Formats: sequence, C-alpha cells, structure tokens
Amino acid sequence: MEDATRKFGAIDNSTQIREILSSVYDSLVVKGYNPINQIVGYILSEDPTYITNYNNARSLICRIDRDELLQELVESYLKK
Repeated sequence: MEDATRKFGAIDNSTQIREILSSVYDSLVVKGYNPINQIVGYILSEDPTYITNYNNARSLICRIDRDELLQELVESYLKK
C-alpha cells in the first residue's frame, strides 16, 4: 500500500472559467438577483435553477465542472 498523497489535476482553463463566471454574474445583476447569493446557491447544490436563463447564463455555468469552479475561486482568493 502506498502512502503518497494523490494530486488533484483539474484542467487549467482559468481564463474561460473567469469569462463564464463574469458573464453569469452580469446576467444575474441585470435580472435583479444578488449574484453572489445565487452563485453560492448553485455551487453548494449544483442546481442550475439558481442561475437565470437570461443571456444563456444557465447553460454557460453548466459547462464548468463544479470542482474546477471551486478550485478557481479558491486560487483567486488566496492569490490576493
């Protein structure tokens, strides 16, 4: 049995994730939602109904794997 720590290797497409998240954020603002609350609700539940259909935002956010989204958010937070 090996005791080595496994490494999690998500695909590095942070630019695409940032663009999609920014677009989803903007769409939620336009429709009058609190974008932070809605995005957090989506991340916690993976229920796409937290995201508006406006501007194709719901289908955009569904393109991103939730693990990759969380990884990008944590990296962005820690780099500040």
